Amino acid sequence: MEFMSAREAADKWGISQRRVAVLCSENRIDNATMIGNMWIIPTTAEKPIDARITRYSQSDGKKVKPFLKWAGGKGQLLAELEKYYPFGDGTIIKYAEPFVGGGAVLFDILSKYDLEEVYISDINAELINTYRIIRDDIDELVDMLMVMQSEFVPMDTEHRKIYYMARRERFNDLKVNGNEAVNIEKAALMIFLNKTCFNGLFRVNKKGLFNVPMGSYKNPMICDEDNLRAVSEKLQRVQIICGDYRESAEFIDENTFVYFDPPYRPITNTASFTAYTENLFNDEEQIELAKFVDDMNRKGAKIVISNSDPKNSNTEDDFFDNIYSSHRIKRVEATRMINCNSGARGKIKELLISNF
Repeated sequence: MEFMSAREAADKWGISQRRVAVLCSENRIDNATMIGNMWIIPTTAEKPIDARITRYSQSDGKKVKPFLKWAGGKGQLLAELEKYYPFGDGTIIKYAEPFVGGGAVLFDILSKYDLEEVYISDINAELINTYRIIRDDIDELVDMLMVMQSEFVPMDTEHRKIYYMARRERFNDLKVNGNEAVNIEKAALMIFLNKTCFNGLFRVNKKGLFNVPMGSYKNPMICDEDNLRAVSEKLQRVQIICGDYRESAEFIDENTFVYFDPPYRPITNTASFTAYTENLFNDEEQIELAKFVDDMNRKGAKIVISNSDPKNSNTEDDFFDNIYSSHRIKRVEATRMINCNSGARGKIKELLISNF
């Protein structure tokens, strides 16, 4: 009987060497043998059917969903984005989302697929802290949110405003002066403010201070315990990084699906809502991201990028058509949700750009 190495089997079957080793250790490859510290596999062995890529329903019948309302969230585009998911044949076993935001795509994928490795990141330190606290300290977080909910909801509007402003001031103080000892409180305040502020926005001023006023909600769900605990379970094996998208380069390889959802390029001079952090994402940054996408494309990763379509306001604007000229560009319909003028909210085109 002739044998091949795990590396040779990985090349033959189009999966990672690590995945081959896992299959061998699970006795799913007939006659695979450990010699020293390496596996050898009969050359006649066939690639096992990948049992990991299966849909499942949670016991409570609920789908895991984002725990924050987030400007630019992709919930409405999931039906379009799902068409790009490349997990069916078992060769793409990793997922990276370097601008995770509210995580609509992340949670959709975590609800449907059991992947080997998942990486998320964002430069918004408070957002990433909240993801980590949900993963690592869910009991304490739920306790804090339950207290806030029991205190805030019964109040009249005037007392709610006083309560809200005190929590906003505390959040900004922790944002500027806090340390790891208050990370759970900071995450609880992040969720409280998101659930009770105007339109669920996260916006900061030039000093980096959260400055959104209170919204008018009759009975806000400040602590959605069932979903938070389900999210916590899903995040247990997820790498959560606070940092620039470029840090994902070490994680991304030919077995990775990457979704880039950067701050959108404004489609009008007055539509520039990019203040999720103190840092702005201008045209130069969009061009740098496109170069990074090209680098990851050369690694063999499967990639999708979303952004605004400049042609909504100027049919001659080929900015994205030019910087992503080597990729496929699809224009899809979406609804503009963030505008102080409700009459200006409506259907627009957005871009889905892919390398496959």
